[in-house]
Order: sequence, then C-alpha cells, then structure tokens
Amino acid sequence: MDKFTVHTGLVAPMDRANVDTDAIIPKQFLKSIKRTGYGPNCFDEWRYLDVGQPGMDNSKRPLNPQFVLNEQRFQGASILLARQNFGCGSSREHAPWALQQNGYRVVIAPSFGDIFYNNSLNNGLLVIRLPDAQVDRLFHDCAAFPGFQLTVDLDQQVVRATDGSFAFAFDIDASRRERLLNGWDDISLTLKNSDAIRAFEAKHYAAQPWLA
Repeated sequence: MDKFTVHTGLVAPMDRANVDTDAIIPKQFLKSIKRTGYGPNCFDEWRYLDVGQPGMDNSKRPLNPQFVLNEQRFQGASILLARQNFGCGSSREHAPWALQQNGYRVVIAPSFGDIFYNNSLNNGLLVIRLPDAQVDRLFHDCAAFPGFQLTVDLDQQVVRATDGSFAFAFDIDASRRERLLNGWDDISLTLKNSDAIRAFEAKHYAAQPWLA
C-alpha cells in the first residue's frame, strides 16, 4: 500500500452520527471479488436519486442535490470530516476501499466503529480520532471558508490549518503509525521474514521430503 507521511487536502463534511458501513457501500455492491471499482458507489443511497446496482453506468444516474458531498465546492476532497461512531455496523473491508477509491486519504471523527477503524488502517486509510470540540471547530471552518483545507502530518501526529491558525495533536498506535509511514500491509510484513521462511521450508522438506 502507499506510504502516508504528510497530506494536504480539501475537506468535505459528513455531519451525521452513526454512519454505518452499509451507508458507506451498500450490500448489493459486495458481490464483486475484485478490490477495485467501488468509488462511484460510495454513499450510493444518499448520493443518487435512483437505486444503484452493480454494473450500472453511474455517469448517467441522477445525483441527489441535497447530499452535501455532491456540492461542487467539495469535489476533489481528500479529507472526510465525520461525527461520532463513523463506520459502525457490519464488518466489510469494502467500506475503506470505497472511501479510498472515492478519493479520500483521511477520515477525521470523534470515534469510529472498531472493525472499520482496523480495516481502514490495514488498507492505508488514515482514520483520526479528535475530541468533539476540535471536530466542531473543523465543521465550523469547513462551512465558513470555501476551499477549506487541512494538512495531516502522520510523522508529527498533528492536524493543522494550512494558514497555521491551529494544530491538533492526535494519537495513533506506534505500530500502526510505522506501518502507514512505510507503506507496509500484512503481506509486506510477512515478506520481511522471507529469508527465515525459506530457511524453515528447506529444513522442513529436508526432514520430510515426501511432503515436497
């Protein structure tokens, strides 16, 4: 997965609590065995006025003008601002995939569903917990200043305004931080031990050659 060090991007607000994974990527899109193509169906039931199904031409579907993320000012956003318990509900890795493929590198909220939180970090989507008061400040500034951007510095563990007016520190597990900074997923970590694995296999097959 891609390394994450410092990212500056446009912020989009999702001012709803308890956004579950079925809202992030509805169940009908989980039939695919691929890990790509979920971006256009992220928040599908809120994003469009019709009922989405796999294989539809999303470019021809009617957009919901009342859905905040459809507003022109938030097109190209790469940082999603959310409320409490974002990503609650059923376990599905497709939820962080959909968010990433819709352009998001970071999600900031007071709290997350536990499984979604772990799935996101495992797939390179940085999820940041900030206190309610700080999230309120970000929602206020996002509404007040068109084109509002933030800089997220994972190395320094800080979210800051691009004009330097504030900086909010955040916590993240040290091992998670290391993995994101280096772009290591579970496969990468396994391959770091490839010499030991090959040595074990050689010894194993030498002792039990009929298994080869």
